[in-house]
Amino acid sequence: MNHHFKEISTNELHFLLNNENARIIDVRSVNAYNGWKLKNEKRGGHIQGAKSLPIKWSNYIDWIEIVRSKHIVPENALVIYSYEKEDSEKVARLFQKAGYDDVRIYNHFINEWSANEEFPMDHLTRYRDLVSADWVNELINGKNPPEYNNDKFIVVHAHYRNRDAYLSGHIPGAIDMDTLALEAPETWNRRSPEELKKAFEEHGISSDTTVVLYGKFMSPDNEDEFPGSAAGHIGAIRNAMIMIYAGVKDVRVLNGGFQSWKDAGFEISTVDETKKPVIDFGVKIPANPDIIVDVPKAKEMIESNDANLVCVRSWPEYIGEVSGYNYIEKTGRIPGAIFGNCGTDAYHMENYRNLDHTTRQFNEIAEIWEEIGITPDKHNAFYCGTGWRGSEAFYNAWLMGWSRVSVFDGGWYEWSNDPDNPIEKGTPKSVEHISS
Repeated sequence: MNHHFKEISTNELHFLLNNENARIIDVRSVNAYNGWKLKNEKRGGHIQGAKSLPIKWSNYIDWIEIVRSKHIVPENALVIYSYEKEDSEKVARLFQKAGYDDVRIYNHFINEWSANEEFPMDHLTRYRDLVSADWVNELINGKNPPEYNNDKFIVVHAHYRNRDAYLSGHIPGAIDMDTLALEAPETWNRRSPEELKKAFEEHGISSDTTVVLYGKFMSPDNEDEFPGSAAGHIGAIRNAMIMIYAGVKDVRVLNGGFQSWKDAGFEISTVDETKKPVIDFGVKIPANPDIIVDVPKAKEMIESNDANLVCVRSWPEYIGEVSGYNYIEKTGRIPGAIFGNCGTDAYHMENYRNLDHTTRQFNEIAEIWEEIGITPDKHNAFYCGTGWRGSEAFYNAWLMGWSRVSVFDGGWYEWSNDPDNPIEKGTPKSVEHISS
């Protein structure tokens, strides 16, 4: 086996950018890819058009499936880059073993590509809102992590009716927050401004507190009475969305949730942390009312050429085979909504996440959306059964810096509860190809 890989120069790589057959592969962490400058490079982000394939994933048994899902095939000419030459070579060897013959390495990302404004780069617009385990570790240890300009923060372990998820192991110093603090079980919509104000104050959160949220994935079981209790990280993103709506100015999410903390090997605490209330939230709630739309606005959006109502549910829910929830009776979909496939069921978001629960490469999501008409020039409102998956899809668009994005809070639950609202079932003519 040849382990000496051809190195490519910056000019050669620049020339390859427009080559349809070339695949540039970034094997740094997803956080570096998104925009964090982890080695003090001049510009954060990745080489324009590069695919994210962190070296961490090379430990997974399904590594080659991930590669194929990113449309990287043996016929392609591959260029691999990282911060460290050794990392690039390790991944290059894996590709070689998998039958990829044309594999090259690029070693000048920091000193030549990132340093020169002429060479195109890309980053996630709001990458600062999606933080790494290392970043959180610096924060809780009193250091001053990058892109943080505050003197008060709180780390929140979110869960739904599941303090055991918190007590069985959490980030040191994190308090727990039940999603029920911010959403009401009668409707599963966000609570009233008065209730939200009280909940934030009781949890020690004011509008100018930096809040870092995460949850723990615990393999949801649909037979369980409350399957959502095991889908903690979707719950954390649901809480993040309600915080942005309410007016918390600096809301961060730990990319990958508790899994990322565990994978990083940091200390895990079982201390039940006491919440330290604050006197006043500090701004009138909601400070950002447009983040959430309700039924009347959703109906307007369906009729508008300038808006999309996006159904972030699974295919069986969309065509009306199942409601998706043991407490929702009616099945079907809202007529006129676009299908924004979440994955297998109400408690999974595989189409929006990587295997390690980090958010999927943002430009892949944008491309899939564009094919079905979800574009940043329109007002897009995402919904699911009760708001969790809709919040996660919304959050992806929010991170991309899309200016008109919302969650339709009522979702299928509120819509289907009103007998006057129309319902459709079966396979719609326009999306038959999606189910295959």
